[in-house]
Amino acid sequence: MILDYKDVNGLNRYKLMSDTVVPRPIAWIVTEDDGVINAAPFSYFIPLSSDPATVVVSIGHKEDGSQKDSLANILKTKKATICFVNKDNVEQVKKCSLPLGKTESEIEKFEIEVEKILEGYPPMISSSQSALFCEYYSTVELPGKTVPIILELKHQFIEEGRLTEKHHVKVENLGRSGSYFKAMVDV
Repeated sequence: MILDYKDVNGLNRYKLMSDTVVPRPIAWIVTEDDGVINAAPFSYFIPLSSDPATVVVSIGHKEDGSQKDSLANILKTKKATICFVNKDNVEQVKKCSLPLGKTESEIEKFEIEVEKILEGYPPMISSSQSALFCEYYSTVELPGKTVPIILELKHQFIEEGRLTEKHHVKVENLGRSGSYFKAMVDV
């Protein structure tokens, strides 16, 4: 079967792509604006380059067409912290998928523990085994309802004991495999 993407609507293209390009990491993208901490779950992002160290994340719009809080906050503050999800915090990330108002914080509403690791960046989710502290790099201009943005990794937190001598990271991140979660552990 050959599918011609010009004949497939946007939602079905998303389903085809997200069910095929698997597993994808699941993480919170934590942003902050005017003291409100936003922690939005994402699985539609991927590493782009290691030099410069960058990831690309596609952020949609709200139903009313306005920017989602994560996008608006990143474009305003130029900072984001990406906190990876593991089996110990998967239930919390599921709760964060509920839409909240701009002045409501998932961190407060769902009582998610965070810690300020680096000055000048949003806090990280305390239960994450690894987090990326990023700065806005650029926006990819594409037609459509999602906005791909490139974030440059400036710092990374790795829980003690999870980095090998050869710089391999041993974390128990969860990934998205289509509409299902999959543990991404080294065996």
